[in-house]
Amino acid sequence: QVQLVESGGGSVQAGGSLRLSCVASGYTYSIYSMAWFRQAPGKKREGVAVNRDDGSTNYADPETGRFTISRDNAKNTLYLQMNSLKPEDTAMYYCAADPRWLVLGKTDFVYWGQGTQVTVSS
Repeated sequence: QVQLVESGGGSVQAGGSLRLSCVASGYTYSIYSMAWFRQAPGKKREGVAVNRDDGSTNYADPETGRFTISRDNAKNTLYLQMNSLKPEDTAMYYCAADPRWLVLGKTDFVYWGQGTQVTVSS
């Protein structure tokens, strides 16, 4: 079993930056894919970025160039660096993990955090 705890969300003005963190605990050796999802009110949950043990990463098209996903294995922590934030980035952001190689956007990750709110004002 794996537990995930997100932090780093908050309110920021358009054009600003935030770095989200997700600390994993438990059987962390079992994790292969880790990802960030987001869900805005009235919208479906969507994949933002995914990072895998094979070193591969993928980003949703609108976020390419603005967001960077990374993992610090020594700290068992996943990060999402978000730059040039826009009001449409406002959402609850969730960390997810899975022992399988998963594509970006696949929503059946077996482990999920509680979410951290990101609000971008204009």
